[in-house]
Amino acid sequence: MKIALTNVPPDQAENIARALVEERLVACVNAYPVRSTYRWEGRLEVQSEITLMMKVSADGVGGLRTRLRELHPYELPEFIVLDVDVASSLPAYVEWVRIESRGSAGNGSGER
Repeated sequence: MKIALTNVPPDQAENIARALVEERLVACVNAYPVRSTYRWEGRLEVQSEITLMMKVSADGVGGLRTRLRELHPYELPEFIVLDVDVASSLPAYVEWVRIESRGSAGNGSGER
């Protein structure tokens, strides 16, 4: 299981989250309002964004990355993937993420 993070414009967060869940690319998306400060093309930017925290099976990350690039409005979207300590996590939740994420459908190899 992995956690993937991206930031999106507030007016597009729900549509992107729904698409990823409906397409079974992720099991769940949590959305958090944030204020981002960064430098882009030489300018200091301060923007309201929504951070999407996406739960995905380990072998579903590639499909998620590809689809997110298609859905995301930014030229260079943030896409950061974090490892989950599966051994310390609740096994039933990890299994639910594996089942609900398309990337592991039919794999049968268990969670990495």
